[in-house]
Amino acid sequence: MHRQYLICFTLAFICLAKALPQSDYSVRVDSTLVVIPVSVTDATNHSVLNLEKDRFSLFEDGVKQRITQFADEDAPLSIGLLVDVSGSMGRKLLISQNAVAEFLKTMNAQDEACLIEFSDHADVAVPFTRDWNVIKEKLSSAQSGGLTALLDAVHLGLAQMKTARNPRKALLILSDGGDNNSRYSASDIKEIVRQADVQIYSMGVFETFPGGLGAAEVSGPHLLGEISEQTGGRVFPAKSSSALPAIARRIGIELRNEYILAYAPLNSRHDGKYRKVEVKLQTPDGLAGLKARWRSGYYAPSQ
Repeated sequence: MHRQYLICFTLAFICLAKALPQSDYSVRVDSTLVVIPVSVTDATNHSVLNLEKDRFSLFEDGVKQRITQFADEDAPLSIGLLVDVSGSMGRKLLISQNAVAEFLKTMNAQDEACLIEFSDHADVAVPFTRDWNVIKEKLSSAQSGGLTALLDAVHLGLAQMKTARNPRKALLILSDGGDNNSRYSASDIKEIVRQADVQIYSMGVFETFPGGLGAAEVSGPHLLGEISEQTGGRVFPAKSSSALPAIARRIGIELRNEYILAYAPLNSRHDGKYRKVEVKLQTPDGLAGLKARWRSGYYAPSQ
């Protein structure tokens, strides 16, 4: 039986989460709503805002669904920061620390973040907190060394999300993508990611050095892309580590400017099967090259 991570709540709850203290959160679920965050970017990769509900069409397993709730408001976010501190990062680590600091500038008062550092293995360096200084101070003391357990870090990040307090959840991976020491395989993680209701964004540091790249580093961009894109996130490759802080800020802004589409599935069977989701966007006049990104699907409840 697939473990369910499908968020079942109304959009009213998302809006209330912006104003209520966390201890006041209480919701009764009378029917399942599937909630799909959608990011829309233009040809220059900038977020496109203020699109109306009728510009979106939503399909489940090829069957058009009625969008019952629609919002483009910023809701509280729980973010897991997964930072590679392995030996392959080397001189990139300092700029990686600056990138995390830049990302944290986009966070709001009701947001929370945790820090997971990984090299030979993955560790929760800082549990969920709203004190960004704790994260920055912990990361500033990190030293690079060892192999790279990237997939184990993703697994640990998804496990941490079970303790998150906000309805919107995301992981931000900062790595060269070269896994060479994980207990979990790529196929293991892809399936777990598929089940989890967590968006994943990745910043890839893919620089070429004398002597070339090893097999793990060569496969890095593809691995990070596969993990990220199936969740509605994406990978941002950086040709130079100096680009990381700007990329981090862009990801933070994109997470703050998503459209939230919710629907009650016409297929009401609780069969535990995977349902494929597709979003189609009607482009307004004068706007060309728009691209929408969304979670590729979800597992239906099994009972």
